Amino acid sequence: MEDNGPHNDTHPTGHADRFDEVGSIATSVADGFTIAAVGDLLYGRPVKNGYYPGLDEVLKIFDAKDVVFGNLETNILDVESKGCPQAEYGGAYLISVPEVGPDLREMGFNMVSRANNHTLDWGVEGMRETSRALNRSGIVHAGAGDNLAQAGAARFLETPRGRVALVSFAATFEPMARACDPAGEAPGRPGLNPLRLAKSIVVTPEMLENLRCVREALPWYAPPPKEASHVAIQWPFGEVVFKAGEKPGYSFEPNARDVDNIFRNVRQGKQFSDFCVATNHGHEPGEFSREPADFEQAFARKLIDAGADVYINHGPHHVRGIEIYKGRPIFYALGNFFNQDLRSPVGADMFDAHGKDPRIDTDAEVSAHEMAVGYPSAEGFIPLRDAEFYEGVVSVSRFEENQLAEIRLYPIELRRTARFANRGVPRLAPSPQAQAILRRIQELSKPFGTAIEIHNCVGTIRLQPSSPRRS
Repeated sequence: MEDNGPHNDTHPTGHADRFDEVGSIATSVADGFTIAAVGDLLYGRPVKNGYYPGLDEVLKIFDAKDVVFGNLETNILDVESKGCPQAEYGGAYLISVPEVGPDLREMGFNMVSRANNHTLDWGVEGMRETSRALNRSGIVHAGAGDNLAQAGAARFLETPRGRVALVSFAATFEPMARACDPAGEAPGRPGLNPLRLAKSIVVTPEMLENLRCVREALPWYAPPPKEASHVAIQWPFGEVVFKAGEKPGYSFEPNARDVDNIFRNVRQGKQFSDFCVATNHGHEPGEFSREPADFEQAFARKLIDAGADVYINHGPHHVRGIEIYKGRPIFYALGNFFNQDLRSPVGADMFDAHGKDPRIDTDAEVSAHEMAVGYPSAEGFIPLRDAEFYEGVVSVSRFEENQLAEIRLYPIELRRTARFANRGVPRLAPSPQAQAILRRIQELSKPFGTAIEIHNCVGTIRLQPSSPRRS
């Protein structure tokens, strides 16, 4: 059983733990508390009352759950009166009609994250209109606001089994989407709650020495100390940092100030609630990777040490592994729950980016080209219409005696082969596909020591409330 008394440990940020003054970090929900969590909601048009055979079977999973969570990766607004396409956008101008707010609520969603690379696709007005739409529908949301304090703050959902806090942040975002607090006479800037990452390229020691030779041959080279462990090459808008490692890849270092801000908000969220959800929108190291970024495991564990009861990453758009740390779940990616291609209007910049002409081509043809081009990988470009981007899982975590007792995983597929207007809406995956999705998660979870049973197309992770905490 987890100790519910005062904690005198050192806080992950280096500050003394204040929970002995204001309350324990332990979970405090009634037995049977359940949270259903999905990944990204790439969602443009309402679906609840449409013709989507099999959708109701998915939505039944949400019945009687205390929390139903997803990442809202779109903007809800009437573009005729609010918002416009921005100079910086997260790869596409994601937009949803106002009816999506009530539709989300009718499906069962009561909590969504807002911090992601599409938060400001339609500007500050688009962000604010989305907040208004969610407020009108009674959906708790966090991660975006008129300044950093508002964007980073925990938001709360009252449930019959306890109050739930949500802290939302993003590691993947456009630079000017970052919210800022006031500084001197300058007012704060609206935007999202950031987790900035310093990216390095990992190369072999031999490659690093070759790069050092290249850098030394460049004009205006200023030699660093001989003991330098990395090579930084200047480019017009910054620098590329290389460091030595066992195999080529990418490495990330979280910004210390952002980390402190996030930990503080998680700590405060838990102080004012019985259960705390921490959620990150991170594509890193890239959509090509089935493994999380190198910083993420340690960071997720520190969030749980700070008071989070579950950590959910979204953004890769396909499934990754699951870890159990101190009896708390860490979901490194749950895939997409919606992947609708109905993006309209798309903005003039999107026509230019995809070689289309708005006088001739349609919004649908721009979106289709974007989905076909996809993301780069070691094997070439991965089209966004590939099967894994139309798959995901619904996870249901149940708590007994304030301990995680069980996680159930329900595989879904998003009608990848349906016509353009109808694809991207979930239904339970048929048996062969469901088994393949679950086996993939099973293999990706093994490095974290997580065992997943598969029976009747449902995955199960079993923990007993009286079991010792796993670390």
